[in-house]
Amino acid sequence: MIKKTLEIRSIFLISRAMNANVPHHLPNSAILQNVLEMDIGTAYFYNNIVVVEAKEGVTISYKTGFSFLVKGLQYMGTKPWVYIANRINSYSVNPNDYKYLEKIPTLRGIAIVTPTDLGKQNAALEANFFNKDFIILENLSSAYDWATALLNK
Repeated sequence: MIKKTLEIRSIFLISRAMNANVPHHLPNSAILQNVLEMDIGTAYFYNNIVVVEAKEGVTISYKTGFSFLVKGLQYMGTKPWVYIANRINSYSVNPNDYKYLEKIPTLRGIAIVTPTDLGKQNAALEANFFNKDFIILENLSSAYDWATALLNK
Protein backbone atom coordinates (compact mmCIF):
# COMPACT_ATOMS: atom_id res chain seq x y z
CA MET A 1 0.00 0.00 0.00
CA ILE A 2 2.83 2.43 0.83
CA LYS A 3 4.60 1.61 -2.45
CA LYS A 4 1.40 2.27 -4.42
CA THR A 5 0.91 5.62 -2.63
CA LEU A 6 4.50 6.63 -3.41
CA GLU A 7 4.04 5.69 -7.09
CA ILE A 8 0.86 7.76 -7.34
CA ARG A 9 2.54 10.67 -5.56
CA SER A 10 5.53 10.46 -7.93
CA ILE A 11 3.26 10.48 -10.99
CA PHE A 12 1.36 13.46 -9.56
CA LEU A 13 4.60 15.39 -8.93
CA ILE A 14 5.96 14.63 -12.40
CA SER A 15 2.65 15.68 -13.98
CA ARG A 16 2.57 18.85 -11.88
CA ALA A 17 6.16 19.71 -12.85
CA MET A 18 5.35 19.22 -16.55
CA ASN A 19 2.27 21.46 -16.26
CA ALA A 20 4.40 24.16 -14.62
CA ASN A 21 6.04 24.62 -18.03
CA VAL A 22 2.70 25.03 -19.82
CA PRO A 23 2.34 28.70 -20.78
CA HIS A 24 -1.46 28.89 -20.75
CA HIS A 25 -4.14 28.35 -18.13
CA LEU A 26 -6.47 26.00 -19.99
CA PRO A 27 -8.67 23.05 -18.94
CA ASN A 28 -6.93 19.84 -17.87
CA SER A 29 -8.04 18.27 -21.15
CA ALA A 30 -5.74 20.71 -23.00
CA ILE A 31 -2.49 18.80 -23.26
CA LEU A 32 0.41 20.72 -24.77
CA GLN A 33 1.81 18.36 -27.40
CA ASN A 34 4.29 20.49 -29.28
CA VAL A 35 5.73 24.00 -29.49
CA LEU A 36 6.98 25.53 -32.72
CA GLU A 37 9.12 28.64 -32.35
CA MET A 38 9.98 30.76 -35.36
CA ASP A 39 11.11 34.31 -36.04
CA ILE A 40 7.55 35.68 -36.26
CA GLY A 41 6.10 33.92 -33.23
CA THR A 42 5.34 30.74 -31.36
CA ALA A 43 2.69 28.09 -32.01
CA TYR A 44 1.44 25.88 -29.18
CA PHE A 45 -0.26 22.67 -30.27
CA TYR A 46 -2.99 21.41 -27.93
CA ASN A 47 -4.64 18.34 -29.47
CA ASN A 48 -6.47 19.83 -32.49
CA ILE A 49 -6.15 23.43 -31.36
CA VAL A 50 -3.22 25.68 -32.26
CA VAL A 51 -2.58 28.79 -30.17
CA VAL A 52 -0.34 31.26 -31.99
CA GLU A 53 1.37 34.19 -30.30
CA ALA A 54 3.06 36.53 -32.75
CA LYS A 55 6.05 38.56 -31.66
CA GLU A 56 5.82 42.27 -31.00
CA GLY A 57 5.99 44.43 -34.14
CA VAL A 58 5.99 41.69 -36.79
CA THR A 59 3.77 41.65 -39.85
CA ILE A 60 1.85 38.44 -40.41
CA SER A 61 1.18 37.82 -44.08
CA TYR A 62 1.21 34.96 -46.54
CA LYS A 63 4.81 35.83 -47.37
CA THR A 64 6.13 36.10 -43.80
CA GLY A 65 4.03 33.27 -42.38
CA PHE A 66 4.25 30.68 -45.16
CA SER A 67 7.02 28.52 -43.66
CA PHE A 68 5.34 28.80 -40.24
CA LEU A 69 2.06 27.60 -41.76
CA VAL A 70 3.69 24.74 -43.67
CA LYS A 71 5.47 23.43 -40.57
CA GLY A 72 2.26 23.68 -38.57
CA LEU A 73 0.26 21.84 -41.22
CA GLN A 74 2.87 19.10 -41.37
CA TYR A 75 2.49 18.62 -37.64
CA MET A 76 -1.34 18.68 -37.70
CA GLY A 77 -1.62 16.26 -40.60
CA THR A 78 -5.13 15.56 -41.87
CA LYS A 79 -7.07 16.06 -38.65
CA PRO A 80 -9.48 18.99 -38.31
CA TRP A 81 -8.14 21.88 -36.24
CA VAL A 82 -8.85 25.39 -35.01
CA TYR A 83 -6.49 28.36 -35.02
CA ILE A 84 -6.46 30.70 -32.02
CA ALA A 85 -4.57 33.99 -32.36
CA ASN A 86 -3.67 34.95 -28.80
CA ARG A 87 -2.84 38.61 -29.34
CA ILE A 88 -0.64 39.30 -26.34
CA ASN A 89 1.63 41.51 -28.46
CA SER A 90 0.99 44.27 -30.97
CA TYR A 91 1.57 43.20 -34.58
CA SER A 92 0.13 43.69 -38.06
CA VAL A 93 -1.96 41.29 -40.12
CA ASN A 94 -2.70 41.42 -43.82
CA PRO A 95 -6.41 40.52 -43.89
CA ASN A 96 -6.31 39.82 -47.64
CA ASP A 97 -4.25 36.73 -46.84
CA TYR A 98 -7.15 35.06 -45.01
CA LYS A 99 -8.15 33.76 -48.46
CA TYR A 100 -5.20 31.35 -48.26
CA LEU A 101 -6.26 30.07 -44.83
CA GLU A 102 -9.80 29.51 -46.11
CA LYS A 103 -8.46 27.02 -48.65
CA ILE A 104 -7.09 24.72 -45.94
CA PRO A 105 -9.78 22.02 -45.76
CA THR A 106 -8.86 20.86 -42.26
CA LEU A 107 -9.06 24.36 -40.73
CA ARG A 108 -12.49 24.63 -39.11
CA GLY A 109 -12.29 28.16 -37.75
CA ILE A 110 -10.36 31.02 -36.21
CA ALA A 111 -10.64 32.65 -32.81
CA ILE A 112 -9.01 36.00 -32.08
CA VAL A 113 -8.23 36.67 -28.43
CA THR A 114 -7.90 40.36 -27.65
CA PRO A 115 -9.09 42.24 -24.58
CA THR A 116 -8.87 45.77 -26.03
CA ASP A 117 -11.55 47.69 -27.95
CA LEU A 118 -9.08 48.55 -30.72
CA GLY A 119 -8.07 44.89 -31.01
CA LYS A 120 -11.72 43.88 -31.27
CA GLN A 121 -12.34 46.50 -33.98
CA ASN A 122 -9.35 45.26 -35.97
CA ALA A 123 -10.46 41.64 -35.60
CA ALA A 124 -14.01 42.55 -36.69
CA LEU A 125 -12.54 44.02 -39.87
CA GLU A 126 -10.49 40.85 -40.43
CA ALA A 127 -13.62 38.71 -40.03
CA ASN A 128 -14.94 40.19 -43.29
CA PHE A 129 -12.09 38.47 -45.14
CA PHE A 130 -12.70 34.94 -43.80
CA ASN A 131 -15.73 32.81 -44.70
CA LYS A 132 -15.40 30.05 -42.12
CA ASP A 133 -16.25 30.20 -38.42
CA PHE A 134 -14.61 33.25 -36.84
CA ILE A 135 -15.02 34.62 -33.33
CA ILE A 136 -13.52 37.42 -31.25
CA LEU A 137 -13.08 36.74 -27.53
CA GLU A 138 -11.46 38.41 -24.55
CA ASN A 139 -9.63 35.44 -23.05
CA LEU A 140 -7.86 32.29 -24.11
CA SER A 141 -9.99 29.93 -21.99
CA SER A 142 -13.16 31.06 -23.76
CA ALA A 143 -11.45 30.65 -27.13
CA TYR A 144 -10.32 27.15 -26.23
CA ASP A 145 -13.87 26.21 -25.16
CA TRP A 146 -15.28 27.64 -28.40
CA ALA A 147 -12.69 25.74 -30.46
CA THR A 148 -13.46 22.49 -28.66
CA ALA A 149 -17.19 22.93 -29.28
CA LEU A 150 -16.57 23.73 -32.95
CA LEU A 151 -14.46 20.61 -33.39
CA ASN A 152 -17.13 18.49 -31.69
CA LYS A 153 -19.94 19.67 -34.06
